[in-house]
Amino acid sequence: MENEEKTPEHIESEIPATELRSESLLDTVSESESKTNSRISFEEFTDERTLVSHDAFGNKQMKIKVLEVSDEVPPIKWKFGDRVKVTKILVTIKHLSTQEVEEAEFDIEAIERELAEKRHYTSTNRWVPANEIKNGYVLGSRHTSLISDASALDYIIF
Repeated sequence: MENEEKTPEHIESEIPATELRSESLLDTVSESESKTNSRISFEEFTDERTLVSHDAFGNKQMKIKVLEVSDEVPPIKWKFGDRVKVTKILVTIKHLSTQEVEEAEFDIEAIERELAEKRHYTSTNRWVPANEIKNGYVLGSRHTSLISDASALDYIIF
């Protein structure tokens, strides 16, 4: 047993379950790539409605895709759980009346620095719980905290 060569399956099983792998959070799972071919497991299923947020008047929908996360280790893991620090996002806004779609990529880290320099404060909380990122998209309940600085600088009007 000691001299046996380890296969990728054995190596995978030795990785602690509590260790967070940010690459897997950013991957989207398509039906053609899933292991069960035409069916997805209950754990992989994500209701599209949880990924979308609406403006106050119900005229627009927003969806945020995580493009890049920091490899920084989260402080106080025991209190807040597994979290990742988001650095770049892709924001997609759909105007429901005209069906027009707008997309923009934002470097949240750069926007946070700019706001701190210009306005002497920042309100962004870029630490997102890992379980609130599904198929590479952030749940709608976290949208406001990720785009708050971009809104303050009028990069996003939502």
